[in-house]
Amino acid sequence: MPQIIPIKDLKNTSEISEKCHKSNEPIYITKNGYGDMVIMSMEIYENTMRMLSIYRDIEISEQQAENNQVIDARSALAKMRTKYDL
Repeated sequence: MPQIIPIKDLKNTSEISEKCHKSNEPIYITKNGYGDMVIMSMEIYENTMRMLSIYRDIEISEQQAENNQVIDARSALAKMRTKYDL
């Protein structure tokens, strides 16, 4: 379940940091009762960005396959392993 806190609670930076590191989800910040910001730990942010990059690459690959712009699977996997340190 997502955590939602008012912006005034950001004064307690140590507590917010602890919440971010304990949670595997972003924390939603409200201002005057409306969504304003989202915060998360660096680890969760980096993992999210890594997954987004992979999804983008998959989308590009699907477009290339539709246009018959394909390469050997072994070559493609080797490039992915290098790019994502797998």
